[in-house]
Amino acid sequence: MNNKDLLLEIGLEEMPARFVTNSMNQLSDKVSSWLTEKKISFKEIIAYSSPRRLAVLVKGVSTAQEDINEEAKGPAKKIALTDDGQWSKAAIGFSRGQGASVEDIFFKEINGVEYAHVNKFIKGQETAALLPELQQIITSLTFPKNMKWGDQDLRFVRPIKWLMALFGNEVIPFAITNVQTSNWTRGHRFLGEEIELNHPADYEKALLAQYVITNPQERKDAIRSQLEKIEEENGWVIPVDENLLEEVNNLVEYPTALYGQFEEEFLELPEEVLITSMKEHQRYFPVKSKAGKLLPYFVTVRNGGHENLEKVAKGNEKVLRARLADAAFFYKEDQKTDINVSLAKLKSIVYHEEIGTLAEKVDRVRELVNKLSDQIGFSEEDKAVADRAAEISKFDLVSHMVYEFPELQGFMGEKYALQKGEKEAVALAINEHYMPRNADDKTPSGNTGAVLAIAEKMDTIVSSFAIGIIPSGSQDPYALRRQATGIIQTLLAKNWNIKLENLIELALDAVQNAKIGKKTKEELLQELVSFFKLRVKHMLQEKAVRYDLIDAVLSGEIGSVPSLVKRAEVLESNKNAEGFKESIEALSRVINISSKAEEKGEVDSSLFENEFEKALFNKYLSVNEELRKEVSEEAAFTLLISMKPEIDQYFEHTMVMADNQAIRINRLNQMAILAELIMQFANMNEIIVK
Repeated sequence: MNNKDLLLEIGLEEMPARFVTNSMNQLSDKVSSWLTEKKISFKEIIAYSSPRRLAVLVKGVSTAQEDINEEAKGPAKKIALTDDGQWSKAAIGFSRGQGASVEDIFFKEINGVEYAHVNKFIKGQETAALLPELQQIITSLTFPKNMKWGDQDLRFVRPIKWLMALFGNEVIPFAITNVQTSNWTRGHRFLGEEIELNHPADYEKALLAQYVITNPQERKDAIRSQLEKIEEENGWVIPVDENLLEEVNNLVEYPTALYGQFEEEFLELPEEVLITSMKEHQRYFPVKSKAGKLLPYFVTVRNGGHENLEKVAKGNEKVLRARLADAAFFYKEDQKTDINVSLAKLKSIVYHEEIGTLAEKVDRVRELVNKLSDQIGFSEEDKAVADRAAEISKFDLVSHMVYEFPELQGFMGEKYALQKGEKEAVALAINEHYMPRNADDKTPSGNTGAVLAIAEKMDTIVSSFAIGIIPSGSQDPYALRRQATGIIQTLLAKNWNIKLENLIELALDAVQNAKIGKKTKEELLQELVSFFKLRVKHMLQEKAVRYDLIDAVLSGEIGSVPSLVKRAEVLESNKNAEGFKESIEALSRVINISSKAEEKGEVDSSLFENEFEKALFNKYLSVNEELRKEVSEEAAFTLLISMKPEIDQYFEHTMVMADNQAIRINRLNQMAILAELIMQFANMNEIIVK
């Protein structure tokens, strides 16, 4: 079968950089899925993107669909044939509908019933006749934000300016918003021209001649290479933030890196202020010495060639100078403001109209911090530090600097707190209580920051749930999943054995006392525990713990997160060990039969009828005593499975459901206390053993 290359390009007004890569991948996935669905074979698909275009080149596309030979199923034999063995109307209609005759019918048994079948041949259509359907693929693309233009009904990321669609050297005919497909594309907005393309394979090379690097990875590599050259020529170090590099890459079609400088006096500002101003506002790369000291230089990437680079650098320097002058002014003004004045302003800032002000949130967090400090066992001095950190944790939110640079919340709080004479531990906690800020961030290093981080995140989650803000599907506008994961990671990092359900309840009490939301405590507690279980499950999945082992440790309450994670890891590390299957089966048998106990009662050893009941009971007492000590999760598992011989002997010689009621109840009570001990580790019934 013959093959041709397929090229599809959507030309647009400049897209937001953050949309480009995902949109490119979406187009590629949709085209690939469509070809597969239509049974049109192809060899390779290559995706391209820039701020002004999304494109795919599909190599080796078959010129026709695959022919299909399939069996079409019809009515049951008893319906297909009349009583005298003639073809029924149903059989005749079935065969005609499949383009066959009754002579082509054969019978095939399915689940004990014979059905009429015919072999059906479907000739594949020409690919060229189907390709105009690519129009629907383009209009089905989705974006975080859309727009309309002119009198068009289509909502799209940006107005479509041109469409290029080629199959071999033939244009695929269709139109979107009155833009007709052609074999013409456009080069760089300022340096290139419109060009005619005669074959899809020429796409990359032809556009490169028009100052467009269509392959985003090649464009990114070019930027990285240019940064390395500037580093080498000047003896600098240019730290490359991959997120910034990705954004810059999607802002340009033909990148050229250049550097500029700013006045050394601005280096008196905190380093993070300078870096944030350069990266977040100007998309510049900061420059450091080989010793790691920030230098008064920056690197930017222009969308164009090497002409007039000095003039371009001067223009960028002027813009950055104004930014840094503003930052210096804000920094100076903020230092004049007393912390108490800032705290008073929090009373007039609404955190959420249904939750209250920032000051009220701080009060709840402070209350939770004090309770957690007690549970963890902080000294009186550490409690005072944690209380003060909670009290002033949000004072920097009313500063000029954080208003201008929201990314610096917490960091500026630490700087300003130190300047106002606060203890280092208090200042550090103000910064660290936002940690982890993202999936790649660290957890707080200090205990004060960790307690404050847990309390602040828990209050946010609980108060949000109370007013019905609950993550669903891909919707999580308040990043509650990330904050819950942050709590779990912090508890793990600190190895704090706080019962998570208790932590939720403490936050819940404060939220309910503040009359936030209308849900009952019981309803909220159930929702919140389920929510946290999903986050713990997700974290264990990332640790490659097998799904049934995760279900086993999450079958009951969450309890201590560090303990739960260690128990899951113990099961994971032992799942292939010799005797694991038999041990789990023995423990599961106890759990299963214990469910028949109507209520838990005392075990009366005087009712034992054989030595095996007594042996198992004594083993239980011994294991229980050891587990009351602070043993590791590995040791706890070893203790539990050490009961296997006694359990096996017990069941071999003892009928739990005895006729005598007193003996039966006593034996069920024995099973119940054993099951309770086992379930504290995991629900062994959830574990799949083969």
